[in-house]
Amino acid sequence: MDETVRRNRGAGRFAVAVAFGAVLLVAASLVVGGLLPADLRMVWWHPEILVATAWTLVAAVLLRHRPGLKVGWLMLAAGFSSAVYVLSLNLAPWFELRGWAGTGFLTWLGTWLWAVDTYALTLVLPLIFPDGRLVSRWFRPVLALAFLIPLVVCVHLTIDPDVRKWHNGVSVYPFGDIPLAITVLILGTLAAALCSILVRFVKSPPDVRRQIAWVVYPGLVAIAVIYAGENTMIGDPVRNITIVAVPVCVAIAITRYRLYDIDLVISRTLVYAGLLALVTGLYFAFVGGASLLAHGEGTISGLAAAILAGAVFEPVRRRLQRTVDGFIHGERDPYRIADRLNRRLQTAADPPAALAVAAEVARSALHTTGVTIEVLDRDGRTISAEDGVLGDRPQLIPLVWHGEPVGRLLFGVTRSPDARLSGILARNLAELANAVRLAADVQRSREHILRTREEERRRLRRDLHDGLGPTLASLAMTVDAARITLKTDPEAVDALLEELRATMGSTIGDIRELVYGLRPPALDDLGLEGAIQALGGVVATGDGPQVDVQVEGDLNGLPAAAEVAAYRIVQEALTNVHRHANACSAVVRLHLNGDLHVTVDDDGVGLPTRVRSGIGMSSMRERAAELGGSCTVGPGPKGGTLVRAKLPVNGVRR
Repeated sequence: MDETVRRNRGAGRFAVAVAFGAVLLVAASLVVGGLLPADLRMVWWHPEILVATAWTLVAAVLLRHRPGLKVGWLMLAAGFSSAVYVLSLNLAPWFELRGWAGTGFLTWLGTWLWAVDTYALTLVLPLIFPDGRLVSRWFRPVLALAFLIPLVVCVHLTIDPDVRKWHNGVSVYPFGDIPLAITVLILGTLAAALCSILVRFVKSPPDVRRQIAWVVYPGLVAIAVIYAGENTMIGDPVRNITIVAVPVCVAIAITRYRLYDIDLVISRTLVYAGLLALVTGLYFAFVGGASLLAHGEGTISGLAAAILAGAVFEPVRRRLQRTVDGFIHGERDPYRIADRLNRRLQTAADPPAALAVAAEVARSALHTTGVTIEVLDRDGRTISAEDGVLGDRPQLIPLVWHGEPVGRLLFGVTRSPDARLSGILARNLAELANAVRLAADVQRSREHILRTREEERRRLRRDLHDGLGPTLASLAMTVDAARITLKTDPEAVDALLEELRATMGSTIGDIRELVYGLRPPALDDLGLEGAIQALGGVVATGDGPQVDVQVEGDLNGLPAAAEVAAYRIVQEALTNVHRHANACSAVVRLHLNGDLHVTVDDDGVGLPTRVRSGIGMSSMRERAAELGGSCTVGPGPKGGTLVRAKLPVNGVRR
C-alpha cells in the first residue's frame, strides 16, 4: 500500500514538473522571439502557446489527484510536444542567423511537430475519453490510424515542406493541396472517432453521459474550428477561445461534471438548431410552392410561407424537444417507465431482489446520481436497497400505500425531477414497498411459528416426561403397596386407595389442561359459534362489557385449524377489550364467504397514540399468517378498536 502511494505521488510530481517545463519552454521561446526580427519571430498569440500552457497545466492538476488517468497523460504529452514546437519556431531562425549547428533539425521540428498535438487531441482523445479505454474492440484499428497519422504527416512534410501554408503566423495544412489519400485518412479517422463518442454515449450510464456531454459540446466546436482552419481563414480569437475551453471542460467532466447543467445547454442547442434548419427549409419550400401558384405575387407568397412556417414551429419544437430529451436523458414518459419497472419486477427472484431492481430503474428514470429505497416494516426495522451515490443533500419522496407510510425514496440530483414522473414512480414504489413489508412479515411469522411449534413440542415432552411419567410411576407403586398391604393389614389399604384416587384425579386434571392447550374442548362440545358465545358470556360476567356474537353462514364443517385460529383470535381480542378498552359493548362477527372473516369491534377508548405490538397482537397475526391469511388491528368506526382477520378455509363454502 505504501509503495502504491509513493508511486502515485511520484507520478503526480513528474506531471507537475513536465507542465512547469512546458511553461519554461514557452517562456524561453518568447524571450528568443523578442531578440529576432519581426518578420522571423513567432506571433505571441500563437494557438500552440495556449495548447502548451493550458493543456499541460490542466493535465498536471488532474494527474496530481489521479495519477492513473490516461486522458491526463495524453493531454500532458500533447501539451509538452506543443511547447517544444513553439520553442523550435523561434529557435530555428535564431540558430540560422548565427550559423549554428542544429538549424536543420530545429527547422524540421518546426515543420511537422504541430501534427503530434493536433491529431493526438482531435483523434486519439475522443477515442479514449473519459476512462482511457476504447468503447469497443472494433475501434482498435481506428486508434492505430490515429497514432499513425502524425507519422504520415511528418513524412509528407519532410518530402514536401512547401505544402504547408501560413496564416497570420499560424501554420495551415490545407486538405485541398495535400494528396487525396491523406485527406481521406485524416477525415475518415476523425469520423470514426466521433462515431465512437456516439456509441459510448448511447451505451453509458447517466453519469458517464454527463461527462461526455461536457467535452463533446466545446470539443466539436474546437474540432470544427481547427479543421476548418486548414482550408479557411479562422479568426484567431475564436480559435484561441475554443483551444482553452476544451481542457477546462475536460477537467470539469472528470472532477465536477455535475457542477453545471450542461444537459440543458446541449438540449436547447440541438432543438433550436434543428428548428432553424427545418423552418428555414419549410419557408423556402412554401415560398417556392406559392410562387408557382401565384405568379408575380412575391409578397403574398412570402407572407403565406411565413404563416405556414410559424404554424408548424411550436408542434415541431415540442416533438424535437421530446426526441432530444429522450436521447440525452433516456425515457421520460412516466407511464412507460412504470411499465418498464413492472416488467423488470416480474423477473426478480424475491422481494429484496425486486427492491434492488426498483432502485436501478428509479435512478435511471429520475436521472439521479444515486437512489436509496427504504422500507419500514411493522416492527420498526428498515429494509433498504441502493444504487449509485446519494451525495450530501439527497431529496426525499415519502412512499404511502392507502394512506399508510410504508417507506421513502431518497435520491441525489442536481435539479428537481419532473413532478409528474416522480409522483407516478413513487406510487409504483409504494406498492412494491408494501409487498416487501408483507413478505418480511410473512417470513418473520413463519420463523416465529416454527420456533413456537418447537417450543410447544419441547413443553409437551417436558410435561409428559417430567409430570405425567413420574405420576403414573407413582400410581403403579401405590397399587403395588396396596396389594402387599392387603395381605397383612387390610384396614390400612383404604388410606392407600384414597391417596391413589386423589393422585389420579390430579393427573386427569393435568391431562385435561394439556389437551385444552392443544385444542379448546368447547369447540368439540359446542362448535365454533357456541364456543365463541360461551367466551362472550365469560367476558360479560361482573363488570365486563356486553358481547354480541353475530354469525353469517353455516360454520359446521370448518377445518380444525381454522376453528382453532378463529377461536384464539376472538379470545385474545375479547381479553384485550376486557382488560384495556374500558368498553361497554363489543360485537363479534363471523362471516363465511369463501374465507372465514372474523371481526371484533368495541366502543372503548381505542388504540393509544403509539401502538406497541405486544405478545397478544403478534399471536393473532401469526395464527392468521399460519393459515395464509391476515389479521389487522386498527381504529374502529365508532372510535374503539377493530380487529379484522381473514382466514382461508380451503374452499369451504356455506
